[in-house]
Amino acid sequence: MVAKINRLIGRIIFCLFLCTAGLIKPAVAGNMVLISDAETQNYLSAIIKPLFRAAGLPFNANNIFIVNDNSLNAFVSEGNYVFVNTGTLLEADNTNELTGILAHETGHITGGHIVRQKLKMEDMQYVMLGSLIAAGATAVSTGRGDAAMAILLGSQSSALNSMLHYQVQEERSADESAVKLLNKTHQSTDGLKKFMRKIKRKYALSGVEENSYFRTHPLTSERISHFEEASKSNHYPAASSLDNDLKLIQAKLSGFLLEKNKAERRYPRKNKSTEAKYAQSILSFRSGDMPHALALINELIEEQPQNPYFHELKGQFLFETGKIKDSITSYEQALKLLPNNYLLQISMAHSMLESKDKSTTQNAVNLLNKSLITHKTSFAWQLLARGYNTLEDKASSMYAAAEYSYAIGNLKAAESQLQAAAKISKNKSLNLKIADLKERVKADLKKQ
Repeated sequence: MVAKINRLIGRIIFCLFLCTAGLIKPAVAGNMVLISDAETQNYLSAIIKPLFRAAGLPFNANNIFIVNDNSLNAFVSEGNYVFVNTGTLLEADNTNELTGILAHETGHITGGHIVRQKLKMEDMQYVMLGSLIAAGATAVSTGRGDAAMAILLGSQSSALNSMLHYQVQEERSADESAVKLLNKTHQSTDGLKKFMRKIKRKYALSGVEENSYFRTHPLTSERISHFEEASKSNHYPAASSLDNDLKLIQAKLSGFLLEKNKAERRYPRKNKSTEAKYAQSILSFRSGDMPHALALINELIEEQPQNPYFHELKGQFLFETGKIKDSITSYEQALKLLPNNYLLQISMAHSMLESKDKSTTQNAVNLLNKSLITHKTSFAWQLLARGYNTLEDKASSMYAAAEYSYAIGNLKAAESQLQAAAKISKNKSLNLKIADLKERVKADLKKQ
């Protein structure tokens, strides 16, 4: 009986994590597929930065992540990290809709909901533990397992209801904060209202009936009414200077992520708009039709020579088809237009290393080190280890390899690589870096 009760508690805890997934997604965070794209990340930064400033929150562009997921969702986590699903980006009709969604998520941060929900979850686990003890005592004293199960289920149901009610209140609070932030930044609330209607249509089309008992958000119809009321006193325009940027991002995401037939229906060849050409160039690339892909991207560059992302895409096409030197030229042009972007720096450095030209290796190493100042990525460390090895700087190569191992969670490999680097390093600055990473590895190994 005790074993059965333990298994039941395990299932209930898992259910609770899934129920709270709308805010922090703890149950699926380890399985998220994140994508990196300079264009999309810069676009989202332009939306989120004014909201964070209005809310009095510190802003860090590196804390924005794009989740490769078709569902309509965005969420935040501890540390002011913001996650936006590709499905949300693709389904939004304009920037104002996305701004409303992100204003809502900002409201969760300012309301302290993430920390409080974590504490609430801990409280629930204590309730579950107490129920288990009471259930065990009942089973021992009466010999009746059904009585023990009744105590357990009654306590869990009460705790679950409390948790869900608490979350509904938080969602209402975040909606109210979103309206205040939009007013403060002189932006329309229409986007929130329209996106809620979109969600309601999705429910209807999928045959999902919103249940007022087991849910973590207010009913969609209730939220729509709230935003309709808010719109009466909000007269700011819904149009945004970022709307054209969103069209291009949707075209890029469609070209790379959607099934080809779906993307082709969305951007048929008869459509000659800039965003359609963008999607079609990627679809041609995916189909192996490089002449058509390059012809389209060259047309776009001719139309908008100051758009760094067109040069970046051309660089990617050329790199992935083995035209390494030409790809360096394209990435170089993209970096001239967007000089401090770490993703472009990594892409260009990668091309330089693939060129097998030792004269460019030092430039690649410099670019990678520069990118790591802005944002530490495992791929940059991996490339840096390779670059230093080509330059025959074995100590620096082993240190970079250790940073890569540490970044991907291979602590034992990092420990071994650091020992090797320390044995041969004669550089004081490098020795300090090695010592610092040793302490980080040591601390993480202790936690394990």
